[in-house]
Amino acid sequence: MKGIKLGLVAMAIVAMTGIANAGGIGYIDYAKVIDNYDYAKQVTKEVDAKGLEMQQFLVDKEKEYKSLDTPLKKQTFEDRVSQEFKTKEAAYIALREKREKEVYDRIQNAAKSVMVEQKLDAIMDVRGVFVGGLDITDNVIQKLKATK
Repeated sequence: MKGIKLGLVAMAIVAMTGIANAGGIGYIDYAKVIDNYDYAKQVTKEVDAKGLEMQQFLVDKEKEYKSLDTPLKKQTFEDRVSQEFKTKEAAYIALREKREKEVYDRIQNAAKSVMVEQKLDAIMDVRGVFVGGLDITDNVIQKLKATK
């Protein structure tokens, strides 16, 4: 009888150890992370400010255009402004993509760190999870706040 009890206890310990070491799937609410991450807010403000600068540029150029009196001056002006705007637009897009990648990379690194700490196999976005998984959103937010 002692042998059977000892065997059952040993099997229970092995089963619990397997469960404790088992991975799993974690998920994060990316939008919530962005909303609670100060650096992401700062980047959004910076990119939005550049967008507003471009809008103001167009408004200013429209005023200048209206003051021109000949079709030749207007055509020359349009060509010049079109080139200037394309340059500004390309710079804006490059800035936006660079800064968004920086934010994404920081969030991804924090999520990887939480994944290792929680011994998870993978992390998904909350929109991809129908049932189950472990919500690590708050853990990722805390990790980001700690690594300013």
